Amino acid sequence: MDSLSCRVSDNTRQICHCLLWISLLILISWTNTTYSSSPPTKRFHFNVEWKKVTRLCHTKQLLTVNGQYPGPTIAVNEGDNVEITVTNSILENTTIHWHGVRQYRTAWADGPAYITQCPIKGGKSYTYKFNVVDQRGTLFWHAHYGWQRASVHGPFIIYPRLPYPFPSPFHGEIPLIFGEWWNGDADAVGSEMMRYGGGPNSSEAYTINGFPGPLYPCSSKDTFIQTVEKGKTYLLRIINAALNDELFFAVADHNLTVVEVDAAYTKPFSTPAVMVAPGQTTTVLLTTDQYPDPSGNSMFPMAITPYLTSVFPFDNSTALGFLSYEKGSANPNPNYNLKVPNLPRMSDTPFATDLSRRTRSLGSRQYPCRVPKSFDKRIIVTVSLNLQDCPSNMTCKGYNGKRYFASMNNQSFVRPLTGSVLELHYKKNLTASTDSLATNFPEQPPETFDFTGVDPLSQNMNTEFGSKVLVVPYGTNLEIVLQGTSFLNVENHPIHIHGHNFFIVGEGFGNYDPNRDPDGYNLVDPPERNTVAVPTGGWAAVRFRADNPGVWFVHCHLEVHTTWGLAMAFVVLDGPGPAQKMIPPPVDLPPC
Repeated sequence: MDSLSCRVSDNTRQICHCLLWISLLILISWTNTTYSSSPPTKRFHFNVEWKKVTRLCHTKQLLTVNGQYPGPTIAVNEGDNVEITVTNSILENTTIHWHGVRQYRTAWADGPAYITQCPIKGGKSYTYKFNVVDQRGTLFWHAHYGWQRASVHGPFIIYPRLPYPFPSPFHGEIPLIFGEWWNGDADAVGSEMMRYGGGPNSSEAYTINGFPGPLYPCSSKDTFIQTVEKGKTYLLRIINAALNDELFFAVADHNLTVVEVDAAYTKPFSTPAVMVAPGQTTTVLLTTDQYPDPSGNSMFPMAITPYLTSVFPFDNSTALGFLSYEKGSANPNPNYNLKVPNLPRMSDTPFATDLSRRTRSLGSRQYPCRVPKSFDKRIIVTVSLNLQDCPSNMTCKGYNGKRYFASMNNQSFVRPLTGSVLELHYKKNLTASTDSLATNFPEQPPETFDFTGVDPLSQNMNTEFGSKVLVVPYGTNLEIVLQGTSFLNVENHPIHIHGHNFFIVGEGFGNYDPNRDPDGYNLVDPPERNTVAVPTGGWAAVRFRADNPGVWFVHCHLEVHTTWGLAMAFVVLDGPGPAQKMIPPPVDLPPC
């Protein structure tokens, strides 16, 4: 008898064979389910290399990834494992940071030099391995060594597992990455600044997707133009990768509907423009509902210009790109309208404040707002610029012949150069002593005074230098109040926290009052972000659950301020469960 058949004449054998087939089908189904439930791995290769690039009629060797400026887009799906091999083909060191990726238990892949890894040396490679669980939206990646971020950056997009919680499908996606262009070497600008203690040279231009646009000399051909169709809706993924400037963005005669910030969904709201600080992303919907002007022109300029909160020299200019309702549009005609009437003024703090206050977490059943309702530890951190006396054997170019530095709670952060803080923590080499790398970061300012009311030039605290870190147990509900000061200048500070998203539960101007201000906290739907723009001359309070074991960098995303020392690091200790502990370091982790 054929063993694969079920014969009616033999009921016993028929039942036996049919049960065998059913069992086999169940096994095959279970095997397929098991394999399909394993998340896929997306692999990429980055080659850090020099390439000749021309902007503003100035050709120079520009540091790039894979010869692209801006760099390539990383596009993955929520839940994917990601492996990105970075080969350093230049003589200088480098690292790459995946900005906003939570890196749960994978701090070794976070990227800031001397914080979570030693740099990748010339001719060497390192593979960053991590996953993107419970995250979706627009982020970006960038170099995290010196000032290399000026040109080494690109979009990092996580496509959602579930449908978007806002109107879709849309007709297309438009990534817009903002940056700055220096005719010289940006990294040398940072080095020169530290050599003489002065401020940095400003950039020569702002850029939209690497192009400055027609308002700069010799740049009409270097203009970003995006063709669109009338009557359609587009998703704009806006990224500020600029080194030292918060930026306003608007598209002439078009409204923007904000639907996401820092890869976290928001309650949608309409606005004529947005302010995006360095390190922040904003995703908006734009509907092409306008008509050509009387001349028949259907090119609508889009612009970025700085949000000015500083007395220091800055790039007082505007970069333009265009939305073109016509296919095949060439370089912008000089007779085209170049004005963006809905672009805020450079000093429009009321607009930036209102935009921040209108931004709220979506807070839906599918995407709940998990803001901690209470906290275990509150830390108040002053964010300051500082003047330091000039050493007798040096020439200093800061104000009144002194040197500029910056600090948190009067601690100007110095990175260890013999190993990363994460390696020292993993090897149990951090101490509670008062030496240079210690676990005694001050949880309150060393002095209490009118932080935002002192004379910016006559009163100043000389900063202390070191690498003190904060240590918190796994699962701590942490509240950090970031208090601006008026030393040298009241300024908007974009503070980025690695390894965690946080909720901005409160913000205001002047001095934070722990007895009064918490009464006004939003503990229902505060915005969830990874970078907070601390208001100029004010404060911001953020809350999060420290549930990611490892060492995490906290710093101002204005590169000039981080270089001056406006940074700190904190350690989240391992939790009791096996899934609450750091994984061991990878075998190819770069040595110092």
